[in-house]
Amino acid sequence: MRGNNIMGIIFANLHENLVSELTEVRIMGAVPFGGKYRMIDFPLSNMVNSGINKVGVITKSNYQSIMDHIGNGKAWDLSRKQGGLFILPPFTNASDYSNRVSTLNSIRPFLENSTQEYVVISDCDTVCNIDYQDVCRKHLENGADITLVYKRDQLPEKLHDPTVLSFDSKGKVIDVLINNNVTGSCSYYMNMLFIKRELLMELIDKCISKNTLSFKRDIIQGEYKNLNVYGYELKGFSPVITSMSDYFNANMDLMKEEVRADLFNSDNPIYTKVRDDMPTKYGLGSKVKNSLIANGCNIEGEVENCILFKGVHIGKGTKVSNCVIMQDTKIGADSNLSYVIVDKDVTVKDERTLMGFLSYPVYISKGSVV
Repeated sequence: MRGNNIMGIIFANLHENLVSELTEVRIMGAVPFGGKYRMIDFPLSNMVNSGINKVGVITKSNYQSIMDHIGNGKAWDLSRKQGGLFILPPFTNASDYSNRVSTLNSIRPFLENSTQEYVVISDCDTVCNIDYQDVCRKHLENGADITLVYKRDQLPEKLHDPTVLSFDSKGKVIDVLINNNVTGSCSYYMNMLFIKRELLMELIDKCISKNTLSFKRDIIQGEYKNLNVYGYELKGFSPVITSMSDYFNANMDLMKEEVRADLFNSDNPIYTKVRDDMPTKYGLGSKVKNSLIANGCNIEGEVENCILFKGVHIGKGTKVSNCVIMQDTKIGADSNLSYVIVDKDVTVKDERTLMGFLSYPVYISKGSVV
């Protein structure tokens, strides 16, 4: 199927409460990740790589940073006369963006005015590289009404409304459990689905008319017996960010060569807004080991097992290990940081010590002076 017969909808505003420290001044889609990316780069790039050239990005509040990042969509080749990138903030003050059903109902004009036959829906809290054309092929082969993307693994500890799926031998969904106490490995829904646009609008209308506003309970769980609902297994590196610890661990996993090869597949690249910077400068006596360093950094101290975003300065005599340090942060001389997440534009003065732990990294908020 041609990608231009599929449109994309990205929820950039959901699950922010799970990483409230990072989303205090931005929405989930604008959370920095991996040295130069934002969380929205992954679903947006996945859609573009699959030939989808019309994408709506749903926002709610604090969306200035996401608008600055994605702009008119040029970095993803979505600056177009037909199709392209659409920012979908609340249309009125009364718009209810508290759940998926109400939100999709609020953007109904966008759905009605589109001509694409199918819709791909995704959140921004999963870091992965997925081919939606393959999802589409499986959808058509199965004669499915809805195809749910799932992962076979242990449930993330703080996953919102965990939805466990059971399948028959042909991959058709035969049971849906929500918020159950499943232990061990299971197949859980990844908040990505493939559906006909007309069917989506019909299901939304049905829920609104009955005032049943839970997408998972009233559409997925409520309709799987009435519709042909199939699953598509997402394999490879695909962490769901449900806590600060998950965010930290997902960044640290990028140190593994096999993870980078899977996520940053050259056949399906992850695009992002380009900020031109000078090459990173390494001072005399500096030491860097097993780290990802973006352009524009100035390193005079020691860096080990860290991710440094653009424009970070590490002072002389300073040692940082197991840290995620975001854009334009300045760390003074003779300091020591370990297991710390440092947001953008932070200043850490000379001779400071900040120590966290693998399961509880310390977080320094944007623009702070320590």
